Amino acid sequence: MILVMGATGNVGAEVAGMLAASGHPVRAMTRRPRDAHLPAGVEVVYGDTADPGSLDEAFRGADRAFLMTAQQIGSAPRPTHDINLAEAARRAGVARIVKLSVYGARSGDNAISRWHTEAEDAVIGTGIDCTILRPGRFMSNALHWASMIRHGNEVRIPFATRPSAAIDPADIASIAVAALTTNAHRNAAYQLSGPQVLTPVEELDILGEALGRRLRLIEPSTEEAKAGLLASGMPPAVVDEVIERTIETDDGAQVLPAMPELLGRHPNTFAHWARAHVSAFTN
Repeated sequence: MILVMGATGNVGAEVAGMLAASGHPVRAMTRRPRDAHLPAGVEVVYGDTADPGSLDEAFRGADRAFLMTAQQIGSAPRPTHDINLAEAARRAGVARIVKLSVYGARSGDNAISRWHTEAEDAVIGTGIDCTILRPGRFMSNALHWASMIRHGNEVRIPFATRPSAAIDPADIASIAVAALTTNAHRNAAYQLSGPQVLTPVEELDILGEALGRRLRLIEPSTEEAKAGLLASGMPPAVVDEVIERTIETDDGAQVLPAMPELLGRHPNTFAHWARAHVSAFTN
């Protein structure tokens, strides 16, 4: 049995779907099982990464697990959700873990890097065979624009000229599935990027072409972007680090060689992702 965290999210849903399509037994853990819409054959169970007591039943009988959390950096002194998952996996006797981390984990002395380093260490410290995936910006971040696009042609995007080599979550999932179902990638860590460097301005143009519409970008000021991050509950010190990293570095704006080697093919372009997700911007 393969337990999948985040199976209602962008990467986890792809992992669960690919595993189920290949005939592997899959169990998806979510805080809201009744709201989960997953492929036939996927078992859905309740579990909450903030509640260690709920995890043992979710992990019962699982021998492999795809782990990720959405815990906000700085919401606790430590990445408690990752720690809880790692400990539950150890107690359950899980033999293999794929951990979804972030681009640049372990690469700097700041709150973001320290948080994700400790999260990775929680998994590594179990002694379970593991694969760490560190992708950069997701192409699916463009889904944040969907509500605006459904209601008009003006789209507000902060830091719209900041380039990145965004990655299709389906490509991340393909590597995760290989690591969960074969002996490939055992005890390895990969920094991952997409196949091309684009700015959100360029992504919006590509999305407009897929939709057959002319979309107009409006870029909020840095102060407006900062206010939005603070309103989301992100601690001020972390907000400052996010903005500094965005403005003053080119982290994530490089095309790395790992994806073609790991996939055995060219990774998906943003145009491919946009065509595959047109319905999210029209329905």
